[in-house]
Amino acid sequence: MTSTLEPTLTTQAVVQGSSRRRTRAPKRFQRRNWVGGLMGWVWLAIIILPLYYVVITSLKGQADYFTTNPLLPASPTLDNYALVLENDFVLYFINSVIVTVGSVIPAVLLSFMAAYGVVRGTNRLLGSVNTLFLLGLSIPLQATIIPVYWLIIQMNLYDSLIALMLPSIAFAIPVSVLVLSNFMRDIPKELFESMKVDGASEWAIMWRLVFPLTRPAVTTIAVYNALNVWNGFLFPLILTQSPDKRVLPLSLWAYQDEFTVNTPAILAAVVLSAIPLVAIYILGRRQLVSGLTAGFGK
Repeated sequence: MTSTLEPTLTTQAVVQGSSRRRTRAPKRFQRRNWVGGLMGWVWLAIIILPLYYVVITSLKGQADYFTTNPLLPASPTLDNYALVLENDFVLYFINSVIVTVGSVIPAVLLSFMAAYGVVRGTNRLLGSVNTLFLLGLSIPLQATIIPVYWLIIQMNLYDSLIALMLPSIAFAIPVSVLVLSNFMRDIPKELFESMKVDGASEWAIMWRLVFPLTRPAVTTIAVYNALNVWNGFLFPLILTQSPDKRVLPLSLWAYQDEFTVNTPAILAAVVLSAIPLVAIYILGRRQLVSGLTAGFGK
């Protein structure tokens, strides 16, 4: 009896093993998407080529720019970068840093507390506040420039860096509240209840429990808002006038008048102004992509 069962079990094992190999075989020999890969490389080339042109041209002399191949390097020089740094680039850079930091930190703190109130609050008024935040996403920045200009004039803040910070904070709050509130809704309610049992206040729960758990979302909105404020052009153009209050996007526009024919110098200023953006994106790219996907995909 035993001798007749053993071959049967062995045969079944061999059959099962062969069937598993058959099911795994198609996965091993799946067709590669050559068309998709080729289109990806084409898209990468379309993106990289302008960046390559900007960097290569910024390293050329003014005479070489008109006489050499635009895509080939020729006697690279750093004179354009020295010329840009001598024309108050450091001042414009410091102004951009002040405006960006002064806008992002208050926007993140206010959005975090507002999102906590929306998620944890029981008052019906908070639902209306959340709707108000969502409506803020549908209002384009260009449509508010006249009211914002009038308010800044009434507060005697025109031609100051604070005049750039306040509107930037206001426009950063709606999307920040949306992303943070979606993250906070994923926190298990048992954690809130356990801290309540331990006697923690809402303020302690917000900073000791919710803030560490939503740190990726906080990083996401900080990076996202920093990129928007750093690249902002309309508010600096309308709300400032003095040269010592210029930020980098506005200074690049002014360099076009100062270096009318010197295109390599203008592109050198573009490269210098883009370095902080590249650094911020490299440091927070994972949180930025994951946070925006979770914030807008729900």
